[in-house]
Amino acid sequence: MKLNHMNLTVTDVDATRIFFEQYFNLQTKGNHSDSFAVLVDKDGFLLALMKGVHVNYPQSFHIGFEQESEEQVNKINQRLKDDGYNVKLPIRAHRWTFYVKAPGGFTVEVFS
Repeated sequence: MKLNHMNLTVTDVDATRIFFEQYFNLQTKGNHSDSFAVLVDKDGFLLALMKGVHVNYPQSFHIGFEQESEEQVNKINQRLKDDGYNVKLPIRAHRWTFYVKAPGGFTVEVFS
């Protein structure tokens, strides 16, 4: 079995879409104003973003993007810092990892 798609309700569709394009190489395949966007990755995973007024994910909710190496985790971390995101340095936990709050109102984990 393979996870094929996910739908996230977000506070800002365009900012979230751009975030995923810039830092995680997702490509936009469909975009309807600021209300809906569809992105895909190189493996065919589909991520749908829908505009929500009251987005309230549980504190522990997050999505994860596995990277090929610790070096790649470090590069993404530095790019996010350089672009003004509030991110802590990666740490050795269950893997080499860090978390960042995405523009749409949820958390993203980056790890290798």
